[in-house]
Amino acid sequence: MTPPSISLIPSSTTTTTVPPKPLKPPPLVRPSPPPLEAKLFSRRNVILWLSLIAPLTYPASALSFGISGPKEWLRDQKKKTAKYLLAPIDASRNILRSAYLLLTRTESDFGEKEFEEFQSLLRAAARDCVPQERSSFVQFQSNTGVEVCTFRLVVKNASSLLAEKDPVKLAAETKLIDLLRSFASLSDTATEINVQVASNRQKVANALMDTVTCLDNFEQGVKECLEV
Repeated sequence: MTPPSISLIPSSTTTTTVPPKPLKPPPLVRPSPPPLEAKLFSRRNVILWLSLIAPLTYPASALSFGISGPKEWLRDQKKKTAKYLLAPIDASRNILRSAYLLLTRTESDFGEKEFEEFQSLLRAAARDCVPQERSSFVQFQSNTGVEVCTFRLVVKNASSLLAEKDPVKLAAETKLIDLLRSFASLSDTATEINVQVASNRQKVANALMDTVTCLDNFEQGVKECLEV
């Protein structure tokens, strides 16, 4: 007896396999950049710019003999980089103006939070040139002999091609001293009196505008050193 044969019946339907869609990577979230002024004119970036300009500065006595060509070339290069030297001065002036607007608000709009913001603006505008306003790290740098005052670095670079007794250099250094004294006086005034009182805030505002005037005078002295 022969075994029964088995026949396969083809299925009337066919199954189509659809390949899975490729997974898309999640969107890249980029952190928002810091404000332009804080990014360009932070103390670290200012020091970096001044260090880049430093190779263009040599003592005037080293260039006062022989051919005058190199000195003229260096003076021309310093003029081209003048905007970088003047940038922190302009930034500090804008910060002081912001502090003035904050200070002259109505009494009901000026509280403890606004006062803390005002003090923060003063510290930023002074650029580590008021010793009592420096952070512990910056003060440590100063104690080790590192120049941390941005305004001192600015006038040092601007006047580096001038002789030690050059009247233009001496005038710029005098304006620097006036500026530092003004910042120190402004800081003391803002700390010692009760700025919650409108009349006292006006005294601080007057001192602040005096500092802006000193800053303008200092900027002019730097420009005269650069001949711009």
